[in-house]
Amino acid sequence: MNTIKFSKDKIYSGNLLLVNLRHRIRSGTSMDLIPADTQLPGVLLRRDAANALRIILDEISAGSAIVPVSGYRSAAEQKSIYDGSLKDNGEEFTRKFVAPPHHSEHQTGLAIDLGLNKENIDFIRPDFPYEGICNAFRKIAPDYGFIERYPNKKEHITGIAHEPWHFRYVGYPHSEIMKEKSLVLEEYIDFIKRYTRDGNHLRVCKNRKTIEIFYVAADKSEAVTITVPKKTLCQVSGNNVDGFIVTVWRSNDEKS
Repeated sequence: MNTIKFSKDKIYSGNLLLVNLRHRIRSGTSMDLIPADTQLPGVLLRRDAANALRIILDEISAGSAIVPVSGYRSAAEQKSIYDGSLKDNGEEFTRKFVAPPHHSEHQTGLAIDLGLNKENIDFIRPDFPYEGICNAFRKIAPDYGFIERYPNKKEHITGIAHEPWHFRYVGYPHSEIMKEKSLVLEEYIDFIKRYTRDGNHLRVCKNRKTIEIFYVAADKSEAVTITVPKKTLCQVSGNNVDGFIVTVWRSNDEKS
């Protein structure tokens, strides 16, 4: 077995951070940001998310039909958008569609708003219908780590109105599990807590590999230690709430 040790502050980093009105993003997290689209250098995402987005768009032969509208935003940019919406659209609209600064997924670098390429694109609510090329994107996005973050009839959980244009990178296989079980991120964070380090692990078998997922609670110590089988790939993400989600990839041809 291999021993992996990571600091407690890792709870605030990773692909599975829950950012909403109750859980704010912590400042100071370093990000490797690149353009979501090479033709639009001003719209940025974290590298893994940007690479996955490009693969999806290429897979569906989107060409220029889909446009990245808004990706990473600094706290100052989010405040400007929030204040501007309050002034232009009022409090009720803003509360539905614009998160306040430090509570926006866009500040993680893992969220992207997409829109149909039209002459006039609404920055806050771009058109991204459930048909044509947009729905082709929506259907395969979970295969590459993206979820539709704010679906219809989940507003009471997410705190945000239905946003067909807003996608969030959580990484695979989490995206696929969330799609299959119709879970939003808030629900998935709670769901994974059923699978603990010392208990049963959630197992997914894909392409001769077994993927094990489990939750580790943060405690008062400065570091967390876990053991995983040798010859495995281990990914650890904080949930920005109370612990860590560990994902272990193991070939079925290998013995632990």
